[in-house]
Amino acid sequence: MKYDYLVVGSGLFGSIFAYEAKRKGKKVLVIDKRPHIGGNIYTENVDGINVHKYGAHIFHTSNKDVWEYINQFAEFNRYTNSPVARYKNELYNMPFNMNTFNKLWGVVTPAEAQEKIEEEKKKAGITEPKNLEEQAISLVGKTIYEKLVKGYTQKQWGRKCTELPSFIIKRLPVRFIYDNNYFNDKYQGIPIGGYTGIIEKMLSGIEVKLNYNYFDHKEELDNIAEKIIFTGPIDEYYNYKYGELEYRSLRFETEELDMPNYQGNAVVNYTDYEIPYTRIIEHKHFEYGKSLGQEDNIPKTIITREYPDTWTKEKEAYYPINDEKNNSLYEKYAELAKKDNKVIFGGRLGMYKYYDMDKVILEALKCTKEILK
Repeated sequence: MKYDYLVVGSGLFGSIFAYEAKRKGKKVLVIDKRPHIGGNIYTENVDGINVHKYGAHIFHTSNKDVWEYINQFAEFNRYTNSPVARYKNELYNMPFNMNTFNKLWGVVTPAEAQEKIEEEKKKAGITEPKNLEEQAISLVGKTIYEKLVKGYTQKQWGRKCTELPSFIIKRLPVRFIYDNNYFNDKYQGIPIGGYTGIIEKMLSGIEVKLNYNYFDHKEELDNIAEKIIFTGPIDEYYNYKYGELEYRSLRFETEELDMPNYQGNAVVNYTDYEIPYTRIIEHKHFEYGKSLGQEDNIPKTIITREYPDTWTKEKEAYYPINDEKNNSLYEKYAELAKKDNKVIFGGRLGMYKYYDMDKVILEALKCTKEILK
């Protein structure tokens, strides 16, 4: 055995494990099938703009320990996520707040907004929601549902809201204050210089092989390390023994524009169904000082259109479909993993759960604490 640990995948989970293992004096090999480190948080500097190659990643947490941990590896700016929702040519603040309600109905006080929403809920008369559409209307009324929920959700899931289960929308955040801050978390920002620098620091001094698919070299790799930390799909690891877990995928179209400022905000969601993408990301707005459109700033901008996509094994898996059928199937694989002394599964694919970055850090540190005693 040449290594104590083989880490499959150089995303946040795998890189944290590798970093902590090296600190404990362990010999680690990290491999990744992609040509770069960082997994989905990979950022690439293009003409002075840090481009989020796999969609917007905004770090946010209320956990002070997590915040201090990630700040070892980067300085964060004070970016606050305040997305704008565009329905046809109408613009609304997200999440739903007093600015949204004023634009929708002309109301100016929280009491007026609450009254309007309650009036719509009462008119709908839904007591036992049978699908996502009924669930959403029972929570926020028909106007908000029709303009800001319906089209976006149908694009995201590739199915009509009447065909989606009600549990997908357990609640919809409604704020009766004038506050456009999307997250409630105490700590929020984007690493100055992008996320790739964080992973570079974590993997410093650790052997890394890129363009190296575990399944193409499985026999050799299984015999060079005592244990495997696997952050790929758990069902693929077990050769789909019980069947395939399902995901939604994403497709990105990125272009550089010869103008300093395209949409005036980092994230604009497109909520009408006729527009095929769910949002446009303008990357320079994640960073202060590069988005003012002044002559001494970057005169160009880079935008990415994000299209939800049907997933196949040839595409990247982004969102686990955690419905009853898939969760039940995952449990079968999780039982196999419990009996497997060779491999430890981590990350959204290995654990079949969508995690925000702060939760990935928590899970990775929990794993290292249990394994690296």
